[in-house]
Amino acid sequence: MRLVIARCQVDYAGRLTAHLPMATRLLLVKSDGSVSVHSDDRAYKPLNWMSPPCWLIEDGNLWIVENKAGEKLVVTIDQIVEEISHDLGAEPGLQKDGVEAHLQELLAEHITTLGDGYSLVRREYPTAIGPVDILARDSEGSSVAVEIKRRGEIDGVEQLTRYLELLNRDPLLAPVQGVFAAQQIRPQARTLAEDRGIRCVTLDYDDLRGIEPDEFRLF
Repeated sequence: MRLVIARCQVDYAGRLTAHLPMATRLLLVKSDGSVSVHSDDRAYKPLNWMSPPCWLIEDGNLWIVENKAGEKLVVTIDQIVEEISHDLGAEPGLQKDGVEAHLQELLAEHITTLGDGYSLVRREYPTAIGPVDILARDSEGSSVAVEIKRRGEIDGVEQLTRYLELLNRDPLLAPVQGVFAAQQIRPQARTLAEDRGIRCVTLDYDDLRGIEPDEFRLF
């Protein structure tokens, strides 16, 4: 992991173009080759980034990051304020709590809970920024990324948004739609998800497990 605080400008050239004028920012270089540019006011979401596989070439005050599609992220550095590198070692991965892990397993087994004609591609679909809980296909064969939570919060919507941005760069998967599935979804999270075109699904844990509600039992 390499952290560089620098006064820089950033230009992206690819399917679209984007420009960040000169300012002090955090440049994050990971061992997988990814490079991301961060400011101090966007929580964990970068201003711009290049996901692996990509290559960083440093030429004096110029950083050029390019991927196999020919997209380029060009960072022009005016001044380096501070720089640090550290090997973080192997990442053991996120350990979901028991209910979330079981929800993922049950939804994968009963994928048509999301809609008629849905089929499972795989659980824990790997991406450069972590695994998507479930990758599925809908009745028309389109890709669907599913993020599963016990309680649906805004953070979960942001997490799914990052997965979708990355997956939609893959021509073999795009277009990829998103489904945010949880036992409970907060109104703010639902509003944000729907604003971003992400469908919300409320999961009934007992129903997925095949347990009938108490009110229908005779004894």
